[in-house]
Amino acid sequence: MREVLPGAKRVAVLANPQHPGDQGERRASQVAAAALGMSLAYFEARNAAELVDALAAIERSGSDAVVMFPVQNVINNRERIAAWSIKNRLPAVSGWAQFVEGGNLMSYGPSLRAASRRLAVYVDRILKGARPADLPVELPTQVELVVNLKTAGALGLTIPQSVLLRAQRVIE
Repeated sequence: MREVLPGAKRVAVLANPQHPGDQGERRASQVAAAALGMSLAYFEARNAAELVDALAAIERSGSDAVVMFPVQNVINNRERIAAWSIKNRLPAVSGWAQFVEGGNLMSYGPSLRAASRRLAVYVDRILKGARPADLPVELPTQVELVVNLKTAGALGLTIPQSVLLRAQRVIE
């Protein structure tokens, strides 16, 4: 996001405090923002009704962009968020490619396709008799950057070539 919006100083973060990874993601976001000289403002949405209120509060916050933690509520409402983002000229990024496929600007996070392939290996092992408790826990090993150029144009943004070259997918 810093490369696309080098002048951004204030970033809104939309989170679900009920999500198990929320506190860790918040701490990591604070560290990253501080290193980049940015401030963060947190907004919470546990469900679709709270999402409407949170988006309205973000509009009033004076933020330059919004980071949406990749939770199911965000993914389920990705098209609504994209329309809101474009209407308010407030770039939105998240951690899952489906977010960008729904019309938002960018995502950077684990490849859910690769994770699904690994899941199939685990299902196969379990069906062949392995005990789930004996299988090792794996973290994602493939991450992907996805950029939506149509949304960038609607927001009046030019995506730097350095970002496009690193993207695994560019939606035009």
